[in-house]
Amino acid sequence: MKRFFIVLTALMLTVLPSVAKKEKKQVMSDREYWCSMAYRMSQPVLENMAKGELQKNMKTEFSPSFDNRNRKVVYMETFGRLMAGIAPWLTLPDDDTAEGKQRKQLRQWALASYKNSVDPQSPDYLCWGIAGQNLVDAAYIAESFLRAYEQLWVPLDEVTKQRYIKEFQSMRKIDPPYTNWFLFSSTIESFLAKAGAQYDEFRVNTACRKVEEWYVGDGWYADGPVFAFDYYSSYVFHAMYLETLQAMVDAKANTRLDYQKYYDRALKRAQKFAIILERFISPEGTFPVIGRSMPYRMAAMQPLALMAWYQKLPQDLSNGQVRAALTKVMHRMYDEQQNFNDAGYLTIGFCGSQPNVADWYTNNGSLYMTSLAFMPLGLPADHPFWKDEAQPWTQVKAWNGQPFPKDHRWGDAIITKDKW
Repeated sequence: MKRFFIVLTALMLTVLPSVAKKEKKQVMSDREYWCSMAYRMSQPVLENMAKGELQKNMKTEFSPSFDNRNRKVVYMETFGRLMAGIAPWLTLPDDDTAEGKQRKQLRQWALASYKNSVDPQSPDYLCWGIAGQNLVDAAYIAESFLRAYEQLWVPLDEVTKQRYIKEFQSMRKIDPPYTNWFLFSSTIESFLAKAGAQYDEFRVNTACRKVEEWYVGDGWYADGPVFAFDYYSSYVFHAMYLETLQAMVDAKANTRLDYQKYYDRALKRAQKFAIILERFISPEGTFPVIGRSMPYRMAAMQPLALMAWYQKLPQDLSNGQVRAALTKVMHRMYDEQQNFNDAGYLTIGFCGSQPNVADWYTNNGSLYMTSLAFMPLGLPADHPFWKDEAQPWTQVKAWNGQPFPKDHRWGDAIITKDKW
């Protein structure tokens, strides 16, 4: 009997390492995890909308203090914000990998969904022009086209394109409040310029001038004339300002503004803000919950994700540390908390179901802003962002006695003047 246990123990010692090794192989890579989350978030929306069944099947949720606007805005918010986030991923070419097959499927569903969203005969025709809120989410749809112009705009049939142009131009009847909303107008108009359609130069340039007036320094923008300590520099300002300026450069628009110089200056501000956001991420993968619109979750990290996708991370931020930090936040937010309802759609909350943190304009379509953190998926799988070894981010270094770079104020060095 003793000999039997000796033999059994020897066998277990032989088998257990191989079992452990097999289990280790099954652990997802960072990219696989990001892809799984992006697909999980996208599939219920796009599969249904491609069939014209999103408005029939989506399990919706509204803030306890939701105002009296038309509740159909939830579907436009869901589609526009999701597409703005996953558009960079869909720019990658098709391949035979598991990821590639999911990506191809999402792109096919997305193209059908784009068509349905402007087809008055489709059950999923969106509520264009019924509320001021439509300006916001029309801008996110335009932004998705800017982020994947060749893959998501160019393949659309001419009827669908003309319908979009008409709907985008109809947004001019909405008077934006004196806030970040100016950039919703400029994003739409600059897209029209890039697409060769009639656009409103005044709406573009006024937004640019106001954003410059509202810049308060060190990467931060005030949301209007008065500064608020929130994440609207993340949610709207940095990305939509850069995209407005780049679209006008692409359109070769000749106006009073030197869009390239404005872009170069805005890029440096975004790089500084990316440094701030990376420093906000704690060793545990949390970040400060501040200001309104916190149910937008990881949209707070949009400029950091954008700089990674642009391959413009500042010198103090490596690919390995930014990927590790964002992945840690993603795990902390999504792995254990109830962020999805039983139909697979996002629930209102910051980290789980927390309807009390909703604002008066929040519905669970609003929450798809969190997809904006997925933009680095637009970098191929063999890019250093995904292949470089994971590295400790700033707060990990700082709280573990390791050397870390000092922070300092960044000032503007680029001066712009009207061309005439």
